[in-house]
Amino acid sequence: MLTGMQIAVIGGDARQLEIIRKLTELDAKLALIGFEQLDHAFTGAVKEKISEVDFSNIDAIILPVAGTNLEGQVETIFSNEKVVLTEDILSKTPEHCTIYSGISNSYLNGIVEQTSKKLVQLFSRDDVAIYNSIPTVEGTLMMAIQHTDFTIHGSNVTVLGLGRCGMSIARAFHALGAKVKVGARKSEHLARITEMALTPFQLSNIEKEVSGTDILINTIPLPIVNAAVIAKLPAHTIVIDIASKPGGTDFRYAEKRGIKALLAPSLPGIVAPKTAGQILADVLSQLLSETEPDRKGNGK
Repeated sequence: MLTGMQIAVIGGDARQLEIIRKLTELDAKLALIGFEQLDHAFTGAVKEKISEVDFSNIDAIILPVAGTNLEGQVETIFSNEKVVLTEDILSKTPEHCTIYSGISNSYLNGIVEQTSKKLVQLFSRDDVAIYNSIPTVEGTLMMAIQHTDFTIHGSNVTVLGLGRCGMSIARAFHALGAKVKVGARKSEHLARITEMALTPFQLSNIEKEVSGTDILINTIPLPIVNAAVIAKLPAHTIVIDIASKPGGTDFRYAEKRGIKALLAPSLPGIVAPKTAGQILADVLSQLLSETEPDRKGNGK
């Protein structure tokens, strides 16, 4: 149980609702910031503006999967208010206060470091990333079906990256009868691709390897699908980029060439927010329970 724990949930999408539900069931007290347009009410949770919250009593701050942008603004789909997390806010929190986010950036890292707080990036955890790959795969399949006029079965699919999502995506498309090749850099990843009965290639050869691609799926958050790569794609190719914003595709050049390129970060929150939220809620409740000794040790 999280009885007596004070938690600020700041912004986010429908996934946050599952987190709120789980934490209130565990008897935590929640301040919901950026949720004033949310119709549903949760016992033990109060909607507040960020300026109204007494952060000196907050034991944990939960941010959306994307964290903040580079100006500190937090995305809030249940509010029209601009919500910004600042260094001043974090400086008011107790020493033991922990910040939880899906991913981070230079801004969030900076204010956490300046205030000597602990930041937990949930998507750096293998368990979260692997569980999250399940709705990601389903969303990628959905987009591939919606935006093509040919079957996945028999199509040439190229997946860039063999991370936790890349592996699951490659396996799923292969299971549906696609001819899948996967680009990676590490020798152990190339070996794993071979073991999976897929076709491996070194990413340094990407321009040559994409020439016959029907569906190109990028999972790498670097500018890898650049103009030179797009120039080698057939005109009918669809590019699905699931990497974190801004993705790894030159969308301007893709449009110029007439290649359909779709940026699709946060697919789990779009196609299966309930399941994706439950994944995060389960991990968060476990992590918050583990912080109980620190909280009580600070006189709370």
